[in-house]
Amino acid sequence: MKRAIVLAGSLIATAAVAAPLPKPPTFAMCGVCHKVDAAAGNGVGPNLWNVGGRVSGTLPGFTYSPAMKAAKIKWTRAELLTYIADPQKKVPGTKMIYAGQKNPVQAALIADYVLSLK
Repeated sequence: MKRAIVLAGSLIATAAVAAPLPKPPTFAMCGVCHKVDAAAGNGVGPNLWNVGGRVSGTLPGFTYSPAMKAAKIKWTRAELLTYIADPQKKVPGTKMIYAGQKNPVQAALIADYVLSLK
């Protein structure tokens, strides 16, 4: 009986850790172009599900700019923060027309949310 309780508790804890963070209000601008569900296709921008650790320009089924394909950025928190702050500066020639999130706290909330999508 104790073993079953411990196992059930472990499964609940694992499920809680795996849940995405709450979507920050500032993500609304991102959500206009990007989908974030595992089963969703791409939108105007690539689907951001499981973007953490992915290399830029490699999601199958999305047509990236030559600049994004050539950038070969591995999407870590640090890379996402600089991209979210100023996409055109990070990857000159990207198709993303977003001017960037200049508030570092808000940029961090977006990056952390995106990285939790797995």
